[in-house]
This record gives sequence, C-alpha cells and structure tokens, in this order.
Amino acid sequence: MAKEKTLDEKLFGAAVLKVSYRLRGTEGSPAFKGIYPGVLRDLGLEDAQVDAYIAQHEEAVTKAARGTT
Repeated sequence: MAKEKTLDEKLFGAAVLKVSYRLRGTEGSPAFKGIYPGVLRDLGLEDAQVDAYIAQHEEAVTKAARGTT
C-alpha cells in the first residue's frame, strides 16, 4: 500500500504541473484546464494554495518543471 503524501509533497507536485504548463505558455490550453482541476480535487488542494507554494519555492519548482536538478 502506498504511503500517504504529505501536504508539502502534494503542493510540490501540483506546483510543478502548473509551472510546466506556464513555462510552455500553455496554461490556458484545454489540456491544462482538463487536467489541473482534477489534480487539485484528487489532492484536496485549492489553486490559491498552489500559487502560494510556487511563490515561496519558485526556484525548486521551476527546476523540477524544467527537468533539472
């Protein structure tokens, strides 16, 4: 059985998803609009929480979204 993710892990994952679309300029795309709300729902998060996490951890989230360490 999988370990329950922490709030920080959930926020990081959602933030990386959002920033990856943002970096490609496709945050307004049907794909993003179809996937992202479901991710938020499944993780029990709000978009404002993800935005706040991005603001606090921008460098790490952007690196992960770009696939760099």
